[in-house]
Amino acid sequence: MMAAQVDCEFLVKKARDLVAEDPWAAKAWLITARTLYPTDFSIQYEMYTIERNAERTASAGRLLYDMFVNFPDQPMVWREISVITAALRNDVQDKQTQFLRGLFETLPGRIQCEMLLKATEQCFNTLERAEMLLLLLRRFPESVVQHGVSLGETLLEAENLDDQDSPVNCFRKLFVCDVLPLIINNPDVRLPANLLYQYLHKAAEFYIGYVTRSPSLENQHQGSQDAADIKSPTKRSTQKYIIEGLTEKSSLIMEPWDRLFEIMSIVAMRCEWQMDKSNRNCGEILHRMKDLCRYINNFDDEGHRKYKHQVVYSTLLVFFKNAFQYVGSIQPSLFQASSPSNNQVPLILLDDLSNTYGDVDIDRGKHIHKRRKLGDGREKTLSSDDEECSGKGRNRHIVVNKIELPNSIDALENFKLARESWELLHSQEALEKEFTRICMSWKTETWLWLRIFITDMIVYQGQYRKAINSLHQLGALQGAQQHVMNQGTLEQQRALIQMAACHFALGEYRMTCDKVLDVMCSVIPCTQDVVKLQEEAPKVKPRFRKALDLKLLPCTSKAMMPYCLQLMLACFKLRAFTDIRDDLALGHVIVLLQLDWPRGENLFLKAVDKICQQGSFQYENFFNYVTNIDMLEEFAYLRTTEGGKIHLELLPNQGLLIKNSSPPLGVLPQEFKLQPSSQTADRHHTVTRGITKGVKEDFRLAMERQVSRCGENLMVVLHRFCINEKIILLQTLM
Repeated sequence: MMAAQVDCEFLVKKARDLVAEDPWAAKAWLITARTLYPTDFSIQYEMYTIERNAERTASAGRLLYDMFVNFPDQPMVWREISVITAALRNDVQDKQTQFLRGLFETLPGRIQCEMLLKATEQCFNTLERAEMLLLLLRRFPESVVQHGVSLGETLLEAENLDDQDSPVNCFRKLFVCDVLPLIINNPDVRLPANLLYQYLHKAAEFYIGYVTRSPSLENQHQGSQDAADIKSPTKRSTQKYIIEGLTEKSSLIMEPWDRLFEIMSIVAMRCEWQMDKSNRNCGEILHRMKDLCRYINNFDDEGHRKYKHQVVYSTLLVFFKNAFQYVGSIQPSLFQASSPSNNQVPLILLDDLSNTYGDVDIDRGKHIHKRRKLGDGREKTLSSDDEECSGKGRNRHIVVNKIELPNSIDALENFKLARESWELLHSQEALEKEFTRICMSWKTETWLWLRIFITDMIVYQGQYRKAINSLHQLGALQGAQQHVMNQGTLEQQRALIQMAACHFALGEYRMTCDKVLDVMCSVIPCTQDVVKLQEEAPKVKPRFRKALDLKLLPCTSKAMMPYCLQLMLACFKLRAFTDIRDDLALGHVIVLLQLDWPRGENLFLKAVDKICQQGSFQYENFFNYVTNIDMLEEFAYLRTTEGGKIHLELLPNQGLLIKNSSPPLGVLPQEFKLQPSSQTADRHHTVTRGITKGVKEDFRLAMERQVSRCGENLMVVLHRFCINEKIILLQTLM
């Protein structure tokens, strides 16, 4: 026995030494050795090694087949098989991997199947065993009947045992993306309807969780892996799989929504849903479900129970897909799965304040105004604004700027479909109960993105008190998930503005102003030329509306600041034009009316009318913040005899304007007075020509200095107004 072993080793060594210089001689030695000692494993393995290294596929395959049949317990055999099966599971297309795949293909089908089954038994890790068995199912579809369902149940059970915090994990990914399609597409696998619904439920939860995952998922998983390496080394492979399988670009799931709807389509066919054609889009699916609900009044009836599942799951998927796409459009940084264009900006849904400048009824007989000129010399005309809206409809129009916000068009369609899906799911008790059950199992109350959509939907419905409560819930979620939010300030601004708009709709004007001023404290005023902004602003045509419009605004300082100022104007306007005299509120209105001039001219003329009726006006912040040349001209005119000699107290301290080198905020000292352009100089002459005689010197000097400020950036002035006068502004609304 010992002599035979020595002889075998001698023959193998002799062949190994000859491989490099004379491979055919080495092969001859091994053939001789195999003939003499047919049961010796080392001889056959050496022959296999030579053929494999020479990349002779057919001969290497035959030798591997012989070793697998004759030496099934040899560790070296299983090491080779594990290398080959790893190549079969690998997507890499290098030369070595392709050779190993070709080698496996030379084996008889029966041996391939048996080899994969036995390789599966050699795996001790659940994921590796599942991947090996999945390889078997893909190559031999007939094995799906025997092993498919059990593999799926094993993965779902492993997910529970591993205490996964999220449905987006390695076990669920293997089940939903790989195993489930094999099971439900195999007609020989017969599954009860309740199990199909369970699988559809699992798939929907996974795909929705996958597309709505946050950009910081990879960092979180890396942190989880580090912790797992310390606390539980056995979880390292699982954590590694999560990172590599769910975050690497090469392993990303393509078209997840299409995959999910395909699974639902197959389940629909197997469960005998009412389907007249496939490949429907979301709008068509929703329309079909509405029709189904029209002639089925009781989904709990035995004969109609399956249609309840059809309506719930079909509408549910339409809802979540469109709600996700809507939120992805208005807040593109929230999702890792979204790929917004570089110019896509966040959006915010708010009540339209276009009618802020409306509600003007001027009696021209009471006060004769001076003619004002536009830049081209044409006389300005007073145009009527939109009629005030009455009531709040459910079918409200949302105004968007299609040129500046091209992404808003699709967002509006997504919002419409998601909202209608939500309403359908709550239209019948049976549907609502099932939908609520699914949402509770998915813990949707913790989904920040869904709370954003629900808040906007409530705002759209005009349920402002409920919207405020939803915004508070949103704030709590943002605080709990601060690691997700990289733009905390932006999110706070968005919530504050929406909350301010809701308080305004409820008539809570002090709360409105309080929220607006909080926003103004955190934004930086846009330095773009105000005139340019006015020219770009779209004109709103007069029309009657059944319900208040809404608008999608860019969540930027350029768009949010004017909206905030409009909200403040709307609050003070109601206080300023009551029968009770309130010069402070009227002064605030005049300052804020500069924002969208000359659109606010009608309201300004109404303010002037009220001042004339009063015979006097006191607003000591006038020269701090009023820089509009037309307004200055009007107030200069009011001091003249022709203007009625109205008593105006607009100076905080008369002596400061003449003697003090440090004038009040907003009033430039003489030595720093701006040099007016030729056009400004003409206006300067117009403003001062009527008050050079018989008026106080300090008022004339103040007007002269104020004209020099007409070129200041208006947004900077109004921003300073909000910051510096915050206490007074709030006190005015008490």
